[in-house]
Amino acid sequence: MLILYILSVFLPIVLTNVIFYHVTTGNVKNQRMKDISRAVEQINNEFRSEVEDAVTISSVFYTDYNLNQILKTDYKEPADYIEAYDTYFRRILNSYTPVYTSIQSIKIYVENPTMLHSGGVGYLSDEVKQTDWFRLLKKRNNAHPIFIRTQQEDLYLKSEENVIRDTFSIIREMNYFESKNNWQKFLKIDLKTSTIDQVFQNQNLQGNIYLVNDKGQIEYSTDPAVDWRRETVAYDSLEFPPDAISFHAENAYVSYLENWRIIGTVSEEEVLKDVRQSREFVIVLACLNIVIPTLIILWITRSLHERLVRILRHMKKVKNQHFDTIKQGESLDEIGQLTSEFNRMTIQVKSLIDDVYIADIQTKSLELERRKAQLNALQSQINPHFLFNALETIRMRSLIKDETETAKIIHNMAKIFRTSLTWGKDRVMVSEEVEFIVCFLEIQKYRFEDRMNYRIHIDPSARDCMVPKMMFLPFVENASIHGIEPLRHGGKIEVQVEREADKIIFSISDNGIGMDDEKVKQFYGYLESDEELGERIGVQNVIYRLKLIYGDRFQLLIKSMPGQGTFIRVVVPVDHEANR
Repeated sequence: MLILYILSVFLPIVLTNVIFYHVTTGNVKNQRMKDISRAVEQINNEFRSEVEDAVTISSVFYTDYNLNQILKTDYKEPADYIEAYDTYFRRILNSYTPVYTSIQSIKIYVENPTMLHSGGVGYLSDEVKQTDWFRLLKKRNNAHPIFIRTQQEDLYLKSEENVIRDTFSIIREMNYFESKNNWQKFLKIDLKTSTIDQVFQNQNLQGNIYLVNDKGQIEYSTDPAVDWRRETVAYDSLEFPPDAISFHAENAYVSYLENWRIIGTVSEEEVLKDVRQSREFVIVLACLNIVIPTLIILWITRSLHERLVRILRHMKKVKNQHFDTIKQGESLDEIGQLTSEFNRMTIQVKSLIDDVYIADIQTKSLELERRKAQLNALQSQINPHFLFNALETIRMRSLIKDETETAKIIHNMAKIFRTSLTWGKDRVMVSEEVEFIVCFLEIQKYRFEDRMNYRIHIDPSARDCMVPKMMFLPFVENASIHGIEPLRHGGKIEVQVEREADKIIFSISDNGIGMDDEKVKQFYGYLESDEELGERIGVQNVIYRLKLIYGDRFQLLIKSMPGQGTFIRVVVPVDHEANR
């Protein structure tokens, strides 16, 4: 067993778990790398989308003929400009900011001295011409938009040491339409810094993000060690930990972001964190795979040894004329079969086979008699003849006095008593069972008058099927007495009998006072109880009879809530023997 354990259990488990560990950790690491790469790419796409919104707006302004006409017009009076501004200029300037939430402001710088420099229009002064963005725009000398990091407008006049460049802008020269007076016009669209911050920081990325321009300089970073707002820092000048892993997202196909990159740096510890968790899981799993089979093998070995020793000990007793059988549970392996054969041989030697058979037959006979007695005990124990005669006499007297309704009720009552007290017939057709139910409900309707209504539907295919007598009547009685009677304004009972394949389904529903959960649990408890019935009657009687007749082949469903009525369904199999 030890050799078998080492070769067939220990070595295969160790080898399998080593391979599983390498494959799992490799897959986890690759998946983590893909997740981080996708996160960086998502940041890049969202950033480019915000910039493209501003570029789209700039293109609209750049090609707007009416706007350009207003900008190049030489106004004789300020009122003329104000009229043009209010008519068209104000509307187009204010129509984009509410829609594009990433836009901070839109401003057009012009040399036109006849325009009022306010409300989105600025004068192209010498101070403006000294700004970085203006010099860059003039240096490129084309109509394409330029994306650049700029400072706030009120900081233009400050020294370079105090300037905080934390605003991103789209700038372009508006030279789409020719102008006779050659006045220069420049469009500057500022993006909200908060929007850029949200794009770069609202990601589940445990690392730093760098926005690098085409010159390799950092334009934005979530790294607190980089003062990108005040200084020009080259990305290549940064020193990263030896275990840092970089993820790049390029913008090579966009002219205004050409060669701009978004770089994410994550420590290898963060990447391998999930790998280490996977390693711990593999180690625990490997320990379980070793310990559990070891315990099982020890248990099997111990069982084999003990049973073999027990058989040997009893065989020695047989040699000494002590015919004792081995007392143990049955097993299906070879030792268990050997034990069974030994016991059989011992019993044969002692000539006890006949006694066992006789005792078994007697036990089965007693069991059959007990079940028959229990079924008979469920029937009434009184002599019914005098009751039938008395009811018949009352009915005839009622007919003589023209009390037909009373006579009908007495007739129904006599029919119910005669059926319930008949000893020789335990099975009836479904149509007969429904007839008993109708008799009972007519009696209750006579009692409650208009306070109780009922409706009965029976599937024609179920009429001739045989079921235990008075199987469903106690449920109808409970619905009437305990469900409808306490209601001041009465209620309604609906009974339905259907057949589905080899099943008969009895169901009853009422709108009475209902039952609480404790009462419903009590009914379900009758299904589990094996107590003797004694003199108990009603629903418990029915459930006990169904258990004796069908065993576990019948179903009982009870749905009820206080104040909302009760629904009961009983499903029994079609008894083909009884139907024949």
